[in-house]
Amino acid sequence: MPLPEDNRLTVIAETYRLLGDPTRLKVVLTCLEGPIAVGDIAKATGASPSLVSHHLRLLRAARLVRGTRRNKQVFYEAADDHIARMLSDMLAHAAEEHEPGEDDVG
Repeated sequence: MPLPEDNRLTVIAETYRLLGDPTRLKVVLTCLEGPIAVGDIAKATGASPSLVSHHLRLLRAARLVRGTRRNKQVFYEAADDHIARMLSDMLAHAAEEHEPGEDDVG
């Protein structure tokens, strides 16, 4: 597979940098289950609503989540199926058993 253009590589690197923060990753994972309010995300992640709002602003700017206003509340969800699949695949990868010595270079 040919390497993507530099601007696309930058977007991918920035996406993984954003997801490298454990609290931010929890926020995105919570949004995978469907539209959810900030207060409910805060309860699920154990973070304060103000911290969750901060992370959501960054994640929204990176197009990882989207918000929909319903009356006075905004409900967040994964921006698209690509994000949901990427994170589901990463969770499955992390859950795989790894045998000691497997893939060791030496």
